[in-house]
Amino acid sequence: MKLSQPISRRAVVKSSIFGALAVSIPSITFAKQILSYQNNDGKLFHRYPSIDDEIVNEVVGKSHFDLDRVKELVDKRTELARATWDWSFGDWESAIGAASHVGRRDIVDYLMSKGARPTMFTYAMLGGYNIVKSMIEMTPGIQKLQGPHGTSLLQHAEVGLRMKDKMTSQQILNSEKLIDYLQMLGDADGETYEKLDEDQMPKYLGDYRYGDGENEGFSVKVNMRKMLSLGKLGKFGGGLYPVGNNKFLYNGISSVYITFQVEDGIVKSLTINEPDLTLVAKKV
Repeated sequence: MKLSQPISRRAVVKSSIFGALAVSIPSITFAKQILSYQNNDGKLFHRYPSIDDEIVNEVVGKSHFDLDRVKELVDKRTELARATWDWSFGDWESAIGAASHVGRRDIVDYLMSKGARPTMFTYAMLGGYNIVKSMIEMTPGIQKLQGPHGTSLLQHAEVGLRMKDKMTSQQILNSEKLIDYLQMLGDADGETYEKLDEDQMPKYLGDYRYGDGENEGFSVKVNMRKMLSLGKLGKFGGGLYPVGNNKFLYNGISSVYITFQVEDGIVKSLTINEPDLTLVAKKV
């Protein structure tokens, strides 16, 4: 087929330039979008397109106490209202779970408005007597389940009165009614563990290493609840619940045991026993 009119070289060059621009403009735009997902070192998060762990960790952590920061994070990306974090050894906690077990009704209300999924523990903190009672009647024994960090259903109900000065009289009445009901059941306050005397704690305190890496170790400290805690080096972590001679459960996690090896009253190391892992860390 012949062209009806000849095309000048100038026209060909001009159209080629605009063709190149048409292809490059979307690419430039895409590149700019990619930059927003990069870390400070210019690399994408190693599990991209999953949301960066640091962001998930922060929204769950801040949901314990910082409504303003939670709003900054979740308003920008509402999916974070459903964020969940494993603090260690399978101690899973959602953002709404964090706000629930510390009695932050305001943070719970905000997260639910953004799509967070309330649980039985959330409703217990909110004083949802009829809801919680119906769930227990439908699934007998469910009241014995533990929430994040081994926090019981009854403890969630009790902490629901933390913001009593901002609650209505009916909300207070509902919370008190639920607390009475859970106490009456007799088994809604979680597991009962052995007690470790304060004078026995010092021997366990300190750092324990299982490798030469910067983060390859643990620190045992005394937390604000006056109990031993196990965390990453230099940091606080989950509570250690005594279950035997120098043997502990981590934050009520039933499949993880921490045992301390003691010689002549001096702690030499600790051993972590998980279903598929045994790890020894020496005290330093």
